Amino acid sequence: MQAKVKRIDHLGIIAGVAKDLGIADFINEMVGRKKLETVSAGDVVVGMILNGLAFISRPLMLTPQFFENKPLELLIGKGVKAEHMNRHKLGRVLDRVQQCGTEFIFKQISLKACQQEKVDMTFAHADTTTYSLTGEYDQDFDTERIEITYGHSKAKRPDLKQVVQELITSQDGGIPLITKAFDGNASDTVILRERAQNLMKEFAKSGERIFVADSKLYASKTAETLNHMNFITRVPSTIKTEKAAIDQAIKADEKWNDIGNGYKIQEIDSDQFDIQDQRWIIIFSEQAQKRVKKTIGKAITKENERIKKEVLHLQAERFTCEEDAKKKALRIAKKWGLHTIMSMKLTPIRRCEKRGRPSKETPQTYEWQINVQFEPDEARIALKLQRRSCFVLATNVSNRKLPAQQVLINYKEQDKTEKGFAFLKGSSFFTSSLFIKKPGRIEGLLMIMVLSLLVYSIAQRRVRQQLKLLKSTIPNQINQPTNRPTMRWIFQLFEGVNLVLVQHQGSTISLLEGVTEIRQKIIDLLAGNTKEIYQNFKMAT
Repeated sequence: MQAKVKRIDHLGIIAGVAKDLGIADFINEMVGRKKLETVSAGDVVVGMILNGLAFISRPLMLTPQFFENKPLELLIGKGVKAEHMNRHKLGRVLDRVQQCGTEFIFKQISLKACQQEKVDMTFAHADTTTYSLTGEYDQDFDTERIEITYGHSKAKRPDLKQVVQELITSQDGGIPLITKAFDGNASDTVILRERAQNLMKEFAKSGERIFVADSKLYASKTAETLNHMNFITRVPSTIKTEKAAIDQAIKADEKWNDIGNGYKIQEIDSDQFDIQDQRWIIIFSEQAQKRVKKTIGKAITKENERIKKEVLHLQAERFTCEEDAKKKALRIAKKWGLHTIMSMKLTPIRRCEKRGRPSKETPQTYEWQINVQFEPDEARIALKLQRRSCFVLATNVSNRKLPAQQVLINYKEQDKTEKGFAFLKGSSFFTSSLFIKKPGRIEGLLMIMVLSLLVYSIAQRRVRQQLKLLKSTIPNQINQPTNRPTMRWIFQLFEGVNLVLVQHQGSTISLLEGVTEIRQKIIDLLAGNTKEIYQNFKMAT
């Protein structure tokens, strides 16, 4: 009797959800299947998703090594072996995916997934990020491919070339809806403007869709597009009317509406950029005020040190009259942002007009020395603190459909996209694999990274939704009950699930080892192909 152990762990969940979403089938439908091809392009894509969501930070060229002790026929499909997942096969599949259009492929898979899972797509949150890349890249002559080049680095690595990625997610579950790669020097403002134009017609079909983005969306060049779609965005602090609206709200202290959680709001109508039916929500945040207090405190200390030097130099100067001395002091003080002059003391200094020892008849004149005492300008500091504790949101959705408080709540969900980027750029995910030298393959890999996020977020939403529906919980990392577990934690719970293949009298018996009560509960919550993968065998005792 011989036994062979294959590790499944949480990979059964990933493979099961990927099958539920039909990822492999759709990829094969789009890129086609070649004759005599043992492993399809769709199978390879699922393999890369499994590799990425294993969270082992293994470069793609080592994928065959990763799959050596995994039951690939169970996870991916019949006839699939580890050696099929080599870097040459992966590279060719990335080429084919890129040539078919990564944005279109992902959008169709995501749309089908959202419809299948009944994801609420009313709010679409958009943002961009950059990936820093090392080495030289073989720029193809195909102009449809992204250009790996230098640009504004959000990772603060201007010395490295980069690529820009856009991501739009749903508010419900943070499900990625749309993704696209751009040249490394692409502007965030231009990307959001183009995206808004592309979504305008799509949103026009359904008046309920609302585009949510940061302040880069709000500009005069985007105004015409915003007039034809529902939106929520932050008004840039560089706009003069934004500052005026905040000052007006601060003066009208009695008009603040306290909505709890440290927020107060006021609402006004606005015609900025001639955007129709526009509402501005002025928001005061106690949390922002606490942050600003620390920032201003540091600024006061820094300015204080600078002013001390200025005052010392001023005191060393001599002026021909008192008026000149005062004017110079006031001119210097005008540049102070957080301090003001407390007092000025003028001291006359006698001066002889001729050199040498003065006699009684030697004519004498006076020069003036000024000594300035300064202090923090409390009134100016208080006003600055109030101003910087406020921000303005703009929307053209009516108050009846979306009250001011809901505008704030929905804008704050913008962190769903930011969390998506944090997931993609995590140290244990695909980012370490961005060594591929062809821009087209980089574009394909970025799409597959977001496909991994799609599988992860759908699985997480499904578990949380079922736990809420059943009014049930599972233990978290500190053994406390929770109905909102992360999939990362669930993946960790599945460490130690193995498929044991026992050779006995010419036949193979498959046994599943390690399916505990809590793991079985999670399998039941996920249902679908996940349940089929984990329950297709006898349980080892």
